[in-house]
Order: sequence, then C-alpha cells, then structure tokens
Amino acid sequence: MNKLSLPDDFIAQMQPIIGDDWQQFEAALSLEPMVSIRMNDKCSLTQSLKPVPWCPQGFYLEKRPNFTLDPLFHAGAYYVQEASSMFIQQALEHYVSTDAIVLDLCAAPGGKSTLISQFLKDNGLLVCNEFIRSRSQILAETVQKWGNPNVIVTNSAPRDFESLAGLFDAVLVDAPCSGEGMFRKDEVAISEWSLSNVKQCVSRQQDILKSAWECLKEDGILMYSTCTYNTQENEENVQWLCDTFGAEKLTLKLDTTWGITETEQGYHFYPHKTAGEGFFLAILRKTTAVEHPLKLKPKQSIKDKKLSACEAYIRDNKQFELIEYKRLIYAFKKEYLAILQAVLDKQHVIHFGTALAEQKGHDFIPQTGLALSKWLNREAFNSVEVNWNQAIAFLRTEALYLPDSPKGFLLICYQNRPLGWVKNIGSRSNNLYPEHWRIRMQLDPTVIAPTVI
Repeated sequence: MNKLSLPDDFIAQMQPIIGDDWQQFEAALSLEPMVSIRMNDKCSLTQSLKPVPWCPQGFYLEKRPNFTLDPLFHAGAYYVQEASSMFIQQALEHYVSTDAIVLDLCAAPGGKSTLISQFLKDNGLLVCNEFIRSRSQILAETVQKWGNPNVIVTNSAPRDFESLAGLFDAVLVDAPCSGEGMFRKDEVAISEWSLSNVKQCVSRQQDILKSAWECLKEDGILMYSTCTYNTQENEENVQWLCDTFGAEKLTLKLDTTWGITETEQGYHFYPHKTAGEGFFLAILRKTTAVEHPLKLKPKQSIKDKKLSACEAYIRDNKQFELIEYKRLIYAFKKEYLAILQAVLDKQHVIHFGTALAEQKGHDFIPQTGLALSKWLNREAFNSVEVNWNQAIAFLRTEALYLPDSPKGFLLICYQNRPLGWVKNIGSRSNNLYPEHWRIRMQLDPTVIAPTVI
C-alpha cells in the first residue's frame, strides 16, 4: 500500500499523543490491514490459524479470501471481525456474568453482538439495537446466522431506551465516531475526516452515553468503545461520564505482550504496537441508584394450539415459549418473557429468539433463522447435502433440481452445516432463502471454492 496522505490537522492532533513513535505509527498506517475472523461455537477449525490473543475464538488469516463465495460464511460458522474490536471479550470476562441482561446500543452490523451472545451462551439475554433502518436489517441477518436464541433486535433511537431505565446489567456503546482507526482500511474515512466532524461526534456520543447510562442498573457496567484515536472522543468522554454521572473507572489485567496501550481512562490499540486497527475501550461502573427503574410485568405464558405443530422444530422445546408476531412464529426463552414484553411495548422490535415458521394455509413454512439456529431439531426434517456449486446456486436463490430427494420441505446443508430450506416438488424445488440475503455478485465460472476455516 502507498503511503497515506494524512490531513494536516490529524497529524497535529496525533503527534503529541504518539510522541517518539510517530514514524512507526505513520509507517504502520501504510501497511496492508490484517484480516481476522471469530469462530462460532457451532463449528470448528479444520486448519491451523494464528490466534487473536485477547479473544479465544479469534484468528488471523494470512490473506483475505472472497468470503462471499464461502457457504460456511453464510451458514454463520464464523464472522469476519476486526481483531482489535474483539477486545470487548476481556471486559465481559472480567466484569459481566453469563446470565446478564445486556444492551448493545449501536450494534450494526453485528460483530460485537454475536460476540456478546456467544459469551452469554444459553444463560443471559442480549438486546441489540440499530437506529438506521437499513443497517438494523443487516444486524438481524447477522444474529440469525450466528444462531443463538438469546437475542432481541430493535430499530430505535438510543434515547428511546431511557424508557427501560435500570433494566440492563451491562451496556455496550460502540459509538459512531470519526473513524481514525479505520484510515488504512478505508481511505474514504480520511477524506471525510475533519476537526469539526470530531466535535460533532463528541456531541453525538455524549447524547448516546447519557441514554445508555439511564438503562443501567445500579452497579451496572458500561463498555464504551470507538475506532478512533483522539482524546476528545475517548479520554475526554470518559472523564465527562465520571464528572457528570459519578461513573467509576474499571481496569483490566492484561498480558503486556499484546501491545495494548493503557491510559488513565482506558485502552488504546495502535497499529504499530498491536495486531489490529485503531480501537479504544473504556469500562465504567454505575455507582448510583436508578431513580425510576422500569417495573416489569409478570411474565405470562401464551398457549395457542395452532402453534404446537412447530414445537418439534427445536430441541428442548419445554424451555421455549412459541409466540406469533407479525405473521411469524417465534421460539423465545420462557424465563425472559417479561423482558421481551417490556421491549415490545417500548421499542420497535424487528426480530427476537428464533423465527420458526410462517403459517400459510395448512402449511408451516420453516424460516431460514430456524435452519441456522443452534437449537434446530434436525431430526424433525429431511436434509440434503449439497456440493459447493449447488450451495452457491442456493445462496443466489436459484432453483435446485433434487430428483432423488423426498418431496416437501428439505434442509439444505453444506459440509453438514445448514444453509436454509427448499420445498421440493419433484420436477424442481422452490428456493426459500431470503431474497434480501442472497449473493448478488457475478460469478467467474473458473473460480475455486475458498478454504477459510
């Protein structure tokens, strides 16, 4: 990569921060960005990869493959995530329990949400939100592909969450920022950068942080992160939280070989020191009581005989409630029904739990989210193993010809990982993969299937 042309104001701002390491820092910005993935626990590696030291599920790749052409990527076997941002794993392990109620307030495209839901496993609950509608749909797709049922996806303004005061044990604010840490990955970020934009970001970040603080329980944990370097959006915002709300700053015990820079307010990732892009994380505790905490209604079980046909679709179904919402049937953990109802009452919910099926006439049409769910009961369905070419055709929403397979709904699998459904009628099969998820790129007929994991 050629040497980046950095704005003069950025250089003047950063040189005092970086100090004697400026030449190394500037040189690092001209290197090729590293490529990293985080593995889903529903799949395992088949090759040796270099680990990301601060996240047990994170790994570096030697080069960037065409992820779009890997069916396992679409199956949610792994997520392509910048290594530095996986550092929130450390905050979770140090300060958040696996049965916590967590809010990811600025969540799209969903990398950190999938990390949190995997940390919580089957115990806690994650509400992940994105204000921009188009990005919220990407977020919903991401969490469904990851396959954990302990997630609610919303499309609301951060201030709307103030109505859920005191509900959450932990909140992540991965704030919209000036993006300085992404300069070597995205040169557009350089052209859009300015001191005035930094100032606007600070104002927006403080508005979001105020709403996040209202959501926290007493002794709740706030994780604040950005992908930028400057002190205004990082250290000064942390100090603002302490001065305004009495926040208590928390620290982590780190391995010094990781190359992470610790300041009084938080943790910085600089590309000349750490194997990743620019990133900042601070962890704070709420020490004050919540004045008017949300009162949850008693959880109510909903019994509907017509939904019972879908009970066999998921394993251990007694712990799930089946709920019909906007023409779809969902499975949701019974222990969190009261929280789901509170979120439904106050936020714009676009997904929750596991979408099982849509009823059309006498048919219950299985949903792609069910196919990708870790709780799918595969014994309830006939499945078909397909090769790479068939998998790509399926992901492009093309019809498959499966003359030797049973008629009816079939689970399409690639390397034994479910991708979605078709309805086989013999002469052809109707592809049920979501149109807005499909692969749109033009394919080179000579392309070779990528081997990523």
